Amino acid sequence: MGETYSSLSDQGFLRHFTEFRETAYRLETLQAYDVSYERAEFDRFLSGEPRGRFPGIAEWADMVKQGVQEGKRFQRVHVVIEPLSDYVRFECAWAYRHNVAAGEDVRIIPVEKGEWPDGLPRRDYWLFDSRVLVAMHYDPDGSFRSAESVDNESEIAHARAWRDLAVASSLAFPDYERGFDELMRERRA
Repeated sequence: MGETYSSLSDQGFLRHFTEFRETAYRLETLQAYDVSYERAEFDRFLSGEPRGRFPGIAEWADMVKQGVQEGKRFQRVHVVIEPLSDYVRFECAWAYRHNVAAGEDVRIIPVEKGEWPDGLPRRDYWLFDSRVLVAMHYDPDGSFRSAESVDNESEIAHARAWRDLAVASSLAFPDYERGFDELMRERRA
């Protein structure tokens, strides 16, 4: 194993987003992420308030837009269990739409409770340029614990294969979004 990052704002972790040259891929498997910078917005979403400015997502969208203009590709696949958790509804309505507008290829694999896509792990990771793997570690409640760069070639090869399987098995977010029920559509701003 390589370097360990104890924070999402760790400069070593953030360096991956500025140093990659072609692709940044994320596999998301949790149904809730407890991220402090989203707390106020998540609470507003739950209370039915309109979206407004969302600084954390705005910064991400700006970085994606800049990267796309430079020829970089941002892509993520999120395995979501239906019915959707409050957090995933929040992500879909208040984050993913804006990520897609900025140029990120957000994709969804919907599954029913008790199911999981064959061949995919139940763990999150980032894969940069198909060769730099960063494993993401979370507590059961979705709190970030750490991230760790992985230099084992076999694990990196698995991450590439999982990426390819996840992308082939997923729906583009705009296609998935069309299936939201009317309540979900009314809640987004």
